[in-house]
Amino acid sequence: MGKLTKNQKLAAEKIEAGKAYSLKEASQLVKDITYTKFDASLDIDVRLGVDPRKANQMVRGVVSLPHGTGKVTRVLVLCTPDAEAAAKEAGADYVGLDEYIEKIKGGWTDVDVIITMPSIMGKIGALGRILGPRGLMPNPKSGTVTMDVAKAVKEVKQGKIDFKVDKSGIVHTSIGKVSFTADQIRDNAKEFISTLIKLKPAAAKGTYIKSIYLSSTMSAGIKIDPKSVEEI
Repeated sequence: MGKLTKNQKLAAEKIEAGKAYSLKEASQLVKDITYTKFDASLDIDVRLGVDPRKANQMVRGVVSLPHGTGKVTRVLVLCTPDAEAAAKEAGADYVGLDEYIEKIKGGWTDVDVIITMPSIMGKIGALGRILGPRGLMPNPKSGTVTMDVAKAVKEVKQGKIDFKVDKSGIVHTSIGKVSFTADQIRDNAKEFISTLIKLKPAAAKGTYIKSIYLSSTMSAGIKIDPKSVEEI
């Protein structure tokens, strides 16, 4: 193991080995152990007691974080001409159709979210090989295929995120920035975990929330006591 830096040593001294912290404690501690010069992202990792290989145990959903993500989300709306003005007014960064489809075919994917309409999906289907691996393919379940593109744009800009359990049974997402207050971090984490609990598959047996870790970019993970969270 490499030699720890001064800041890494300071951070390590603040985390009690083997301790599972309450969400309230962890929300402050993650700020205390972050020494990056930039506004680090805050990540939460939740291991679930599900088998993602089984369709009836897949966990996927969306959540609107009370305080947003702290990130600037670049949104592309692929829509019919009659919906363009509303999409632009709602805050979409890019709005159009055929010209952007051609750009994507050429390799352009410089956006974070793509929103479209059901009637347009036929044209977008051919882009699956490009958008799928990047997590950009619009999906009705995540609210990115909708007739009301303006509403979808506003929700994304205000902090709506979608998530999906990976093949290891872990859900990983960013819930803010280290510049957030401890209360804002706690609120966002509570909303995310509450949503996960509501999405518990009926087929999932035994312990559902197995472990929760909160961390920032380049910081150590802080273990959170799942029992304290499930009492939300």
